Amino acid sequence: MTTKSIYEIGEIPPLGVVPERMHAALIRQERFGPPSKAFALEEVPVPRLKDTQVLVHMMACGVNYNNIWAGMGRPIDVIAIRKKRGEPEDYHIGGSEGSGVVWAVGSRVHGLKVGDPVVISSCHWDESAPDIRIGADPITSSTTSVWGYEDNGGGFAQFSAVEEYMCFPKPARLSWEEASCYMVSGATAYRQLTHWHPNVVRPGDPVLIWGGAGGLGSLAIQIARERGGIPIAVVSDASKVEFCKRLGAKGVINRSDFDHWGRLPDFDDTAAYGKWLTGVRAFGKKFWEVLGERRSPRIVFEHSGQATLPTSMFMCDNAGMVVICGGTSGYNGDVDLRFLWMRSKRLQGSHFASTGECLEITRLVAAGRVDPCLSLSAEFRDIAQIHQVMFENRHPPGNMAVLVNAPRAGLRDLPT
Repeated sequence: MTTKSIYEIGEIPPLGVVPERMHAALIRQERFGPPSKAFALEEVPVPRLKDTQVLVHMMACGVNYNNIWAGMGRPIDVIAIRKKRGEPEDYHIGGSEGSGVVWAVGSRVHGLKVGDPVVISSCHWDESAPDIRIGADPITSSTTSVWGYEDNGGGFAQFSAVEEYMCFPKPARLSWEEASCYMVSGATAYRQLTHWHPNVVRPGDPVLIWGGAGGLGSLAIQIARERGGIPIAVVSDASKVEFCKRLGAKGVINRSDFDHWGRLPDFDDTAAYGKWLTGVRAFGKKFWEVLGERRSPRIVFEHSGQATLPTSMFMCDNAGMVVICGGTSGYNGDVDLRFLWMRSKRLQGSHFASTGECLEITRLVAAGRVDPCLSLSAEFRDIAQIHQVMFENRHPPGNMAVLVNAPRAGLRDLPT
């Protein structure tokens, strides 16, 4: 059999045949800037496998904000950091979740075989690390890093080498693009709402969900609903209200109706603090209105950070929890500590998920109980444009994906 040195995007090699080179969407330091400038399609060598890894022929890959950060070169320069570790590549291949077909397996891989369709999760760790060996949840290990962001060689390429434990069975009912876009948001939201005992969603619990129409929020609404909670979503404009209600939100709050967002004023600034208190109380009253009763959220699902954290801590019920996995509006988290200690509230950080939690969200998706909420998929050649749409906050509700080698079916035009 004659093997070509490289195959075109969408051209499928014979099963198990690995070419020398591949097409990939690269970020380079000299192109740092907005996505339209940062990404370019180039040819690079196909990655070599370690004995614990599998080589996945990528079919589709989810679109997440971390590759906008990578392309901007801030808050960190991921290429410079890897060079300091001694890694030779002077480029970055992003993509932190995806779907594809196992194309080759390392010598120590026993649970997967060539031809298996898989969904890839987002984090990598050293299973021999001392903290893991003494019982730490691997996601909390000092060795944990994000595939396609902190680690090079993500899903925006024809092939990617990943650890065996990062792979999960692809739900048969999903298209490649649907399967590629639920893991980051779905597993992250699942851990936030189910992991931090005793503060987990129980039947009848009101749950306040920021960014309800986004990737994280749309999955959080469904997970809270599935566990019998009462999701109340917050959105940025009225056009997203029905989307959240269709997913199971009991009610929706439009944050544009309020103006108290941002850093918490100093308590000694009586006028400014009083104005903030008036705004946050009005928000609380709106929450009661859409919930239909005067109860506070048992869990506040946070990821926006700086702009909303003061409100989240005020809103949270006594002995409830604010659980946060990001800081899209900024990293300075102001808290009036009186609301924290005098009401026995909890502020909990949460990062992605364990392998068990990745499997649980995959089972929910496979059973049709949670929808990936794929709203837009683009061709591989449009990878810069789809990230630019996200960067400019012009993307539709839900999650987005880029087709790599999957058939070009069901594509929607990108917003202009």
